[in-house]
Amino acid sequence: MKVSSMILSDVEIKRYSRHIILSEIGMDGQLKLKAAKVLVIGAGGLGCPVLQYITAAGVGTIGICDFDFVEESNLQRQILFATSDIGRPKAIVAAEKLKNQNPYVSFIIHNKILTKENVLNIFENYDIIVDGSDNFPTRFLINDACVILKKPYVFGAIYKFDGQVAVFNYKGGPTYRCMIPEQPKSTEALSCSATGVIGVLPGIIGSYQACEVIKMITGIGTVLSGKLLLIDTLRMENNLISINRSENFIDITELGEYGEFCIEQFSNIKQISPLELFKQLENENIYAIDIREPEFYNYYHIKSAHIPMSILLENPDLVPDNQSVVIICEKGIKSRYAIEQLTREKRRENIFNLEGGIQAWINENLPIISNNP
Repeated sequence: MKVSSMILSDVEIKRYSRHIILSEIGMDGQLKLKAAKVLVIGAGGLGCPVLQYITAAGVGTIGICDFDFVEESNLQRQILFATSDIGRPKAIVAAEKLKNQNPYVSFIIHNKILTKENVLNIFENYDIIVDGSDNFPTRFLINDACVILKKPYVFGAIYKFDGQVAVFNYKGGPTYRCMIPEQPKSTEALSCSATGVIGVLPGIIGSYQACEVIKMITGIGTVLSGKLLLIDTLRMENNLISINRSENFIDITELGEYGEFCIEQFSNIKQISPLELFKQLENENIYAIDIREPEFYNYYHIKSAHIPMSILLENPDLVPDNQSVVIICEKGIKSRYAIEQLTREKRRENIFNLEGGIQAWINENLPIISNNP
């Protein structure tokens, strides 16, 4: 973080005056914030408050990495988004709104899935990495990339009414693997969509994460390195536990295998590629069912029946037995879950998953039916 050439305009000095009058931050601290580059992985429940507070604080460059789209079910907790944003890419919407919140901050949009192929190239341009993801494969990928590149990793997690916050890989402190050495089985990794979460909890945990970012940049206070903060919002109890540094996990030199959340447990599900489905639909040899919510289906779809997932799972007989069927969702993940449920009690050999979902179809430049003006 180079601050020697940084200056604050009169407008910025007024904007950040409540920071500047703090003796612990002052003008030097505010200049450090302006010089800093922070990447937030995920613009969801945790990512929204992190992004809003570090934007308001004046972090000079903020990266937003998210490949998802705004859904109606997000609005209960992801307060950066509005009803009018449903169906739009989260990273793009977030950058638009945050730029309006603070025009003195630069935003870099990474509207893509974080993978072992791109993670090092993305991370190398930032000082601090903030984790707003909700699955173990992404957390382990983030950790290992941060260890390789020697970047601090701000961790946050939520579950129903409970939250966790920690900082890993900070000035020789423990890494995420010092707390959890190996990636749990995907069946043990439950997201908010599977378990539910009280809407205010991501705001609480994300605010703690943003606070740790500001403390690290400005060099104030005690950073949550080697500590895991546990927050129980039902009982309003907080606990702080120690995490010991393990020499086995502090010298990672290359990335491993991480899998894809919600996919490994469905490895036996049959796949069909977008191009093959296109050919089958032309010959009318297959019955396609789009399980996305209406706002997505109405925005763009392919030749298919539209049966939202909740309705389909309640009425499995809507899936015909006498022909091949392909289930379609946005990215090919929820459709896997739907197929697993549909085949749990009744073995069906005729159901296929559209690999990569409708986004993969679009990436192949195959025709879609769009209501986008």
